[in-house]
Amino acid sequence: MSQQKRVPIERLNKFFSAEDFELEIGFGREWLEGDINIKVILYQVDREETTTDDIYGEAGKGEISFKPPIEIPVNFNYAAPTNKTYNSDGSLRYLERGNITIGVYQDQLDELGVDISYGDYIGYAETETKIKYFTVSNDGKVNADNAHTIVGYKGFYRTITCVPTDLDEFDGR
Repeated sequence: MSQQKRVPIERLNKFFSAEDFELEIGFGREWLEGDINIKVILYQVDREETTTDDIYGEAGKGEISFKPPIEIPVNFNYAAPTNKTYNSDGSLRYLERGNITIGVYQDQLDELGVDISYGDYIGYAETETKIKYFTVSNDGKVNADNAHTIVGYKGFYRTITCVPTDLDEFDGR
């Protein structure tokens, strides 16, 4: 039985301690949850209850089980839609919704007891009566870079990218 070696992060203690780190996280969360107050709905796939086929490990349409949906406060960015064409002469055009990028504090996810993974769905209320759904395409779990740490101390924030779902893929039920 091997024990994991625990190494305290002390490389920055002279100028930036664990208490400073927690204070910065508190400031950021107060801004995000209090001032900004944008929320999305996480539809987390229940990977234990979802039945998948033996060959590809995929679930059929309508066979995905979900955990109860939960609202999560996020920093939100909605990309502009892209105008694309099916053919080279441009006669068959379509407008595709842009991706969304959301930022969330790892502490917030831990407190809610949820995780965001590839394949989960995110709902965003565009209006009081219209919710648009997206699929997580980058779950942001690799967060050891400068954008997701405070002076290299440790990861605290995740940036998650989501792509629009097809109209018949997911409807929030």
